[in-house]
Order: sequence, then C-alpha cells, then structure tokens
Amino acid sequence: MINVLIIDDDPMVAELNKYYLSQVSGFHCQATVATLAQARAVLADANVTVDLVLLDIYMQQENGLDLLPGLRELGEKTDVIIISSASDVDTVQRALHYGVVDYLIKPFQFTRFKEALNNYQQQSQILAQREFSQSDVDSLLRRQPSSSEGKKLPKGLTAITLSTVCEWIEQQHDGEFSTDNLANAIGISRVSCRKYLIYLAESGILGTRILYGTTGRPVYLYQLKPDAIAMLKEYCRPA
Repeated sequence: MINVLIIDDDPMVAELNKYYLSQVSGFHCQATVATLAQARAVLADANVTVDLVLLDIYMQQENGLDLLPGLRELGEKTDVIIISSASDVDTVQRALHYGVVDYLIKPFQFTRFKEALNNYQQQSQILAQREFSQSDVDSLLRRQPSSSEGKKLPKGLTAITLSTVCEWIEQQHDGEFSTDNLANAIGISRVSCRKYLIYLAESGILGTRILYGTTGRPVYLYQLKPDAIAMLKEYCRPA
C-alpha cells in the first residue's frame, strides 16, 4: 500500500483529491493538511509513513514548492506529484528541478489523475528490484514513442465519431460547453462523449473548468483553446 499525504489549502479540492485517490487501488490517504507547517509535522513524525505527496503550489501566503528543498536536503525518499493551477515555465521548471515525479495542472480529469498514480505505482515496483534491465530504465524514464510510430486513438474511440465531435466543437467558437451539450447535439451517449472530451483535453486542445455546485458532483465545462484550432484539425481529421 502506498501512503499519500495531500497538501492543499482549499478544503473542497483536498476532499476531491482524497475521493479520487480512494478510487485508485493500492493507495491510502495518510492525511490531508492545509499548510506547509502541518505537512512538515506529518513528514517528521516517526510513526507516520508517507511515500507520496500530492502538493498544491498556490497556497495562502505560501508556495508549495518551498517544501521540496527540505525534503531533498534531509534525504527523504518521499516522492511528490504536483497538483496545481500554476502553469508558467519557471514554476514547472523549478518543480522538475526538484525531481517531482509528475505534474498535473488544475483543472484535470480523473483519468489523468489515475494515470499519474498508476505510473508511480509501476515505477515503485520497478525500483523495488535489485537489478534493472534496459526496458526497466526506459520505463522509469517514461520513454515516449517516436513521432514515426504515429498517433493512435485510445481504445473505444473511432476516427469518424471524433471528426463529428470536432466539427461540433469548431462551431462553438470560444463558448463553453458541457458533456450534456455535446451529447444532445450529436446524438451519442453522454459516456461516449465524455471519453472524446477527455481525450481532446489531455491532448491540449480543450481547456477545462470545474463548476462546483452546492450538491452532487462537479460539472466539467470545456472550451476550445484559442491557439488550438489547427491542432484540432490535425488530431481530429486524420487522413
């Protein structure tokens, strides 16, 4: 079991991350804290084991990245996944410099969250070995297929339906829309629509905003990124 510490000063976001974590097998939420002082106290507790930290950056009067130097200087083996709205080059580069194992930009989809945790779990299993093969090292470094290998759609997605989805999105110009809006417009199931929207969001074509209501689950609103029209055509109208 991988023990996780969640650091986020927004109680609603912390609870959402805790809920997401509970949906991934092999992970346990050890604690949630709202300040770096609280985080350091948990990490310093000899009776508490923390293997992985889910760390926010923009916190009240604090920068989450300030936690990282102390972890490395003390030789802590605790790993860190950033979960933050911070997307500027300097912040991302600084996080990578300190060796974070992944970086999720808010708002994100559960599938991306699960992917980050599954990748970490796989890396942990590889690192538990005494000796590595080249394929093990490649997996640890997350070697990506070369461009000559081409892009393949995820299982369950078809080029024809993707083209239909993209054509409808183009017509929305710069307006936001939900999964229900798309499903009602093109006549396919909400579940199927969500798969295509998640794919486009993870490809960098759609921006995502989470609308929190007073009851029920949050609603995801999507919007075509201003600079992604050409990319939309490249991804969605394969030859």
